[in-house]
Amino acid sequence: MAGYPGRASSAIEGRVTPTFTTETQRHRETIYNRGMMGSLVFGAGVAATAVALGYQSKSPTGQWYGQTFTGLKVASRQLALTYDDGPNDPHTVRLLEVLARHNVRATFFLIGRFVKRRPDIVRELVRAGHVVGNHTFSHPNLIFASARQTRMQLQDCDRALSDAVGEHSRLFRPPFGGRRPSTLRVARALGLEPVMWNVAGRDWKGKPAEYIERRVRRQVRGGDVILLHDGGHERFGADRSQTVVATDRLIARYKSEGYEFVTVPEMMERQAVSSQLSVHN
Repeated sequence: MAGYPGRASSAIEGRVTPTFTTETQRHRETIYNRGMMGSLVFGAGVAATAVALGYQSKSPTGQWYGQTFTGLKVASRQLALTYDDGPNDPHTVRLLEVLARHNVRATFFLIGRFVKRRPDIVRELVRAGHVVGNHTFSHPNLIFASARQTRMQLQDCDRALSDAVGEHSRLFRPPFGGRRPSTLRVARALGLEPVMWNVAGRDWKGKPAEYIERRVRRQVRGGDVILLHDGGHERFGADRSQTVVATDRLIARYKSEGYEFVTVPEMMERQAVSSQLSVHN
């Protein structure tokens, strides 16, 4: 079969069966390898994006899904102590005693069902000058909640706070830090301002005060919103004695270093004033 490169006679009935030259084989292999590489790269890109999106939904400082307050610029001399999952007996009350001794005001994000159980503790918080905010009614992970469920959680908590103390802050912190774009849209439609944090003591794990204090010290840079817990979302009466001890030590340490402890609204006000000054300058 001269004149047809790359073809050879078949041994069966003289048929012609195509064969490929080495050059053709290499060409096909190149196309195949490129296709495989493209598929792998695409798959890796999809996986990386999924990981990034998942991280942003729980990252306290992530801003992909909408702006949330996480503190001031680094090197500010202000710190904001915040406590989640109260009110809780007796540790919220013990914490009140420590804060009063140091003349410090803090911000408490409260669970609605516990507010209904102990509105008297919430009233003590407000009388002492602390700020109370919305931490949903029953502490679900809002990543998995519909817009309707999210709205009900926020409204029920807001109603419990209003029944306990009347007017209160419009601050909101999502449980576990979990949120989606729709979570923040619902919150803002209800007039709530989402607040996260940039320093966490990991005290929910029941660690000793030394561990909590060490964790916070490693992260503080100034202008920080510090996350601690005066209660536990799973049950009323969670042991937060070590958080109370750690709070006492942290306040003493940072006051001695010239830091000022403020509430989240005070910190937000400072940020707003700084922004206005920078615009005018």
